[in-house]
Amino acid sequence: MLSAESAGLIRATLPVVGASLDTITAKFYDRMFTEHPELLDGLFNRGNQASGDQRRALAGSIAAFATALLERPDERPDRLLARIAHKHTAVGVTNDQYVIVHKYLFGAIAEVLGDALTPQIAAAWDEVYWLMAGALIALESRIYADAGARNGDTWRQWRVEVRYDETPDVASFLLSPADGGPPPPARPGQFVSVKMLTPDGVHQVRQYSLSGADVEGLRRITVKRVLGEGGAPDGEVSSLLHATIRPGDDLTLSAPFGDVALEDGDAPLVLVSAGIGCTPIVAMLEHLAATGSTRRLLVLHADRSPGEHAHWEEMRRFADALPGAERLFWYEDGAGEEDRTGRMVLTGVAIPEGAVTYLCGPLPFMRDVRGQLIRAGVAARDIHYEVFGPDLWLGADD
Repeated sequence: MLSAESAGLIRATLPVVGASLDTITAKFYDRMFTEHPELLDGLFNRGNQASGDQRRALAGSIAAFATALLERPDERPDRLLARIAHKHTAVGVTNDQYVIVHKYLFGAIAEVLGDALTPQIAAAWDEVYWLMAGALIALESRIYADAGARNGDTWRQWRVEVRYDETPDVASFLLSPADGGPPPPARPGQFVSVKMLTPDGVHQVRQYSLSGADVEGLRRITVKRVLGEGGAPDGEVSSLLHATIRPGDDLTLSAPFGDVALEDGDAPLVLVSAGIGCTPIVAMLEHLAATGSTRRLLVLHADRSPGEHAHWEEMRRFADALPGAERLFWYEDGAGEEDRTGRMVLTGVAIPEGAVTYLCGPLPFMRDVRGQLIRAGVAARDIHYEVFGPDLWLGADD
């Protein structure tokens, strides 16, 4: 994929460029938003901009892609690209925006590297960028086509039929298409974007896993209210949803997206979650129960307490209805007789041989449990994970 001349230059300069990527992406975003403030309205998450998570995710994706080109020159890193493409399509990224990104990204590279950026080195990194952009554009076009969308327009109005509280900080919203038409197809584990107008007149977009679906076309999202910690502000969209949205209100939703979706088959399954990471897992359990699955299934969940475990009743009911299922729940406080106390530790847990694993929860939790699963004999390629927000783990499982 990468020309031999460019590969040599990328190999020589990757350590320097990689070490500067955080500075480069910070300058890139600052300048791009100064000259294109419209991109902050309904596309970029300004909370992730303020925290620096978005620029770290961009830096990580560039470094991971360049590294993959060097280490596996005959193989395109489709797993990495698919994850990015689904995140992009969920917010409506369009082809022309890659030209805008290129302009400001390479302006920032030139500013940070100065005279060290020779024309030859610039051309090599330009080749990397357009290889990545071209692959993403092709993938995103196919994803949009599958969603029945053109030019990133997947937005649709959905009506809130029912709202109910799962826990004091978690609410579920049962939705139906406001136009009365059929819902787009969804796979268990996928997410949708919700676009909301904030009090200062700017639209913000957040992704929420579909936590349930039914044959009548209803869809459910479950939203945890994000409370700011360490001086950080509360979550904009989650706070608005909790404070203002009631039955009869309309929400603007995208089509379902996400590459971490349950695949049919006969292989044993291990579904692992912590906290609000249970939302895609409960959708998978609902699907398995509805289809009468007989697959060997291990359901593992960790939470602070039973009272803070959203969907705990459904997870128990679905798992108990499946003949090949076993469930284990860990609680730091208030564990019952059938539960385990403390954080999730897989020592002594019989992980089925050849299991395919789906993992969702806070990033430190997933890093820890992924390591435990690999030590227990699960192949890295069979561990699929979903990250809420910018993926700061890109390339870790390739």
